Amino acid sequence: MKTIKTVLSLAVAASVLGAAVPSLAQEVKLGFLADVTGPIAGFAPGMVAAGNLAIANVNAQGGVLGGQNLASVIADSACDAGTAGPAADRLVNTEQVVAIFGAYCSGPTIAGANGSAVPGNVVMISPASTAPAVAEIADNDLIYRVVVPDSVQGLKAAELLRSQGIDTVGVTYVNNDYGKGLADAFAAAFTAAGGTVAANVAHEDGKADYRPEIGQIEASGADVLVIYGYENAGGGAILNQSIEAGSFRLFVGGDGMAGDALLASRNAADLEGMILTQAAPAGGESFDAFSGVTGGSEVDPAGTYTAQSYDAVFLLALAIEKNGSAEREGLAAALREVANAPGEVIRPGEWEKAKQLIAAGTDINYEGASGTIEFDDVGDVAGAINYYVIEAGAIANKGLIP
Repeated sequence: MKTIKTVLSLAVAASVLGAAVPSLAQEVKLGFLADVTGPIAGFAPGMVAAGNLAIANVNAQGGVLGGQNLASVIADSACDAGTAGPAADRLVNTEQVVAIFGAYCSGPTIAGANGSAVPGNVVMISPASTAPAVAEIADNDLIYRVVVPDSVQGLKAAELLRSQGIDTVGVTYVNNDYGKGLADAFAAAFTAAGGTVAANVAHEDGKADYRPEIGQIEASGADVLVIYGYENAGGGAILNQSIEAGSFRLFVGGDGMAGDALLASRNAADLEGMILTQAAPAGGESFDAFSGVTGGSEVDPAGTYTAQSYDAVFLLALAIEKNGSAEREGLAAALREVANAPGEVIRPGEWEKAKQLIAAGTDINYEGASGTIEFDDVGDVAGAINYYVIEAGAIANKGLIP
């Protein structure tokens, strides 16, 4: 675990685990419950950097609440519910953060919410926790996410495979809230659409040998393997060992398998035709605004969940300003007011404009880099799912799943 104090410099703000730098103004702390180690360590740093970029944009335009700087305090939840509990407790009860950005993996979000955030009346916004179970937390309207839940991703993946004439699959999923939630959503939709899930096998991360799981699925007769796990953990190992054994003719993966790292250490020819699903990237004016503010920073606007991460932190800043204090009480209601229509549109980076409107008593409506953000009754957003296919050694974006 490390602490990062965010100041005006974009270079410092975009760093992920840099040294603490004192700020010159009074600070308002935001907790970053961030899975910077563990199975998503490959892309979590980009998400942290995007969150810190939002803080830097706010501070560079006068900060919050009459000139106070926002500061991020990182606690590593390691994509592990057991680690997330103490990490969230430190943020809520020791660091006394106003709100939490995170976690990224679903299990840590659930653990952090149930263990500390909800009892402490702390708002959390996750940029990447997609498990349906997140929506089931008894959260007192404190837990939100700006990513499309797996109930949508699983449904769309099933529809895509059935539209391509695939009628039988085997599934393996990492045995956590993310993997099981996505696998359950997919299996229900695939079966409802007339397909057959010949095997549905959980796997644990951290093993050297996944031949028993692979053999069980292969024995079912399935020649298409759907992997709902993490590329640099069990999911990636299952993919590698399946390729070595020549076990399946086609692979399918969810967002935990997506990203540039998938091809970095593998022979792309072995993955030819592999299908990947992920929340659709945004476009339009708000994404263009986000791309503009990333210039000169370490943030890739098209990176995995970087747009969602920026949105989550910028929204928390807007909610603090709207709430008129750095207190936890009232922040959830303020968050809904600044995120949901109606209101004058605010885009990424438009902090000074937002402050003036809030001060004048004008309703605002943040339009996110990741797309339109309208929180429903359980704190979820609607959205679309893209799919990708590995073709000729590259990951080709095929657009929205209709």
